[in-house]
Amino acid sequence: MERTEWFKRKFPKIEDSGRLPTILERLEGTSFRIANKVKNIDEDHATRVVDGKWSIKKEIGHLIDLEPLWIGRADDLLNGVDILGEADLANKKTHISNHDSRSLDSLLSEVNDLRTDLIKKIRSFSNEDIERTALHPRLKTPMQIVDLAYFVAEHDDHHLSQISWLINKLEEV
Repeated sequence: MERTEWFKRKFPKIEDSGRLPTILERLEGTSFRIANKVKNIDEDHATRVVDGKWSIKKEIGHLIDLEPLWIGRADDLLNGVDILGEADLANKKTHISNHDSRSLDSLLSEVNDLRTDLIKKIRSFSNEDIERTALHPRLKTPMQIVDLAYFVAEHDDHHLSQISWLINKLEEV
């Protein structure tokens, strides 16, 4: 089964901001879903590279690396900017960070703590704030917080599916 590459994905506008509570549930579950996936993976296996792809630890570290972007974009919406903050499309931080040297427990704890901050931020939005819109810099499409939350949830799932793929590949070895 082939996965669509992240940068080839399209994200249609969500017309019903009432979907936000459900999407927040999904976002809130990300760290628990990761923990469940890696609970039987030892530290050595979590650093293994398969087919030139990031290791499990680097996948988790990448999610950590992007939390400041998501929080920044939520702040952008609150502050009424026209264009959301840009991502580093080369993922330099993930490439230079030594996530593989960290323990799984440390990575899981940090992803959970950072995600808790994002959830709190989004839950602080008023009904008026929820309606604010800014342009996504790469997609060139207007986003409200419900769109951003969905985008983040899809990004999480993209990397969760990669972790599943890595676990399956490691089990074949």
